[in-house]
Amino acid sequence: MTFHSTPPKLPATAQLPTYSAHDLTEGGGLARIVLGDQIYTLRITRAGKLILTK
Repeated sequence: MTFHSTPPKLPATAQLPTYSAHDLTEGGGLARIVLGDQIYTLRITRAGKLILTK
């Protein structure tokens, strides 16, 4: 059985911050992201996918 939920609708005037992964990695393939006391690693794969690990 598969359940699909409808994503919440944002008002037309609401805009989310948008960042280029290449800007975050400064042209490389890795960036560190800090959330609270946790550090995550953002990696751009050779296939152009993003992986976020703790």
